[in-house]
Amino acid sequence: MSAHRPRLVVVGNGMAGARFLEELLRLAPERYELAVFGAEAAGNYNRILLSPVLSGEKQAADIITHPPAWYARHGIALYADDPVIAIDRSARLVTTLGGRSEHYDHLVLATGSRPFLPPIQGLDLPGVQCFRTLADVGAMIEAARSHRRAVVIGGGLLGLEAAHGLIRRGMDVTLIHLCPVLMERQLDAHAASLLQRSLETRGLRLILPAQTQALLGDTRVRAVRLTDGRELPADLVVIAAGIVPETQLARAAGLACERGVIVDDVLLTSDPAISAIGECAQHRKQCYGLVAPLYQQARVCAARLAGDAGARYAGSVVSTKLKVTGIEVFSAGEFNGGEGCQTIVLRDPRRGIYKKLVLREQRLVGAVLYGDIRDGAWYARLMQSGENLQRMRSRLVFGQRYAEAKAEAA
Repeated sequence: MSAHRPRLVVVGNGMAGARFLEELLRLAPERYELAVFGAEAAGNYNRILLSPVLSGEKQAADIITHPPAWYARHGIALYADDPVIAIDRSARLVTTLGGRSEHYDHLVLATGSRPFLPPIQGLDLPGVQCFRTLADVGAMIEAARSHRRAVVIGGGLLGLEAAHGLIRRGMDVTLIHLCPVLMERQLDAHAASLLQRSLETRGLRLILPAQTQALLGDTRVRAVRLTDGRELPADLVVIAAGIVPETQLARAAGLACERGVIVDDVLLTSDPAISAIGECAQHRKQCYGLVAPLYQQARVCAARLAGDAGARYAGSVVSTKLKVTGIEVFSAGEFNGGEGCQTIVLRDPRRGIYKKLVLREQRLVGAVLYGDIRDGAWYARLMQSGENLQRMRSRLVFGQRYAEAKAEAA
């Protein structure tokens, strides 16, 4: 341990942890002796780009953002493929799976999340795979080389991207989803129906709503049994049913946790020597699974640890901009509306465009865009500002350029 610099240890080498390191190096490159522990063998990579690797559009090397040489160049001790399994808060020590113990003066938890596994039989069969890491993608690509039939469980973004990638790899793919519409957390029923029709024309078989009862097989998975008795042949089953904040390490250390590790506005946990950021953190009752809030938390945490006592995280306005198998969608806020809300809808079936805006008291509170998302960032800013939009309400759905130009002319 350095005799003159405090030791800062980061547990988790995902996107939040790496962005925190970038911000800290920018603000205070010499302030700490840095060490990072990660569960995966590679350096840091862009998890968002796992789907293009699966589909063959990119190679694994293309999505590495921080190779081991980057850590070495910045004087950061990187311990890859050696996850931390215990925290001794009184001694300020972390212990790894490989038996290594390291002291910290301050600890940053960036443990991310883990796949949610539904309580069904057969999850341990060979051929059953999650879709979360580069290793998962490698296993799926290998399966596609020698097998034909795949079933994907989960109709959120990850499930759809897994299905798309496996179709590109030549597999026959069936996707099952518990809800009656796809991507119910990001899309309203009409946008989801447009997406479903588009995916079906591209060769994806969809069964929804449907619930899995068990995965069947002996030496390898061979079928998925649904609760209605149907059996779907499968050589590969991909579980993409959501994520859960990874709090096991924090709970075992006695940190306050609910769904995630509870943090305050400076991202401190119940222990003032430990911060938490990213998907594992719970701020004001909210856990975030999107990149933008994770990066905002990383920036605030780094600023505070660099000496900015005024740095605060006030939460994030969540908006989702996605490209689902080549189809662009955007959603934000209360897109399903509710009491006291009014909706403005534009439909252009010929161009495959659907827009829905939700207002309350002349202020934009939600939006769904399908097929044309150019104004998504503008709508998100309007939601965040709370601006009264009465003067441009009738033109709002036609986008920023038209709405603001007409408003100025008036």
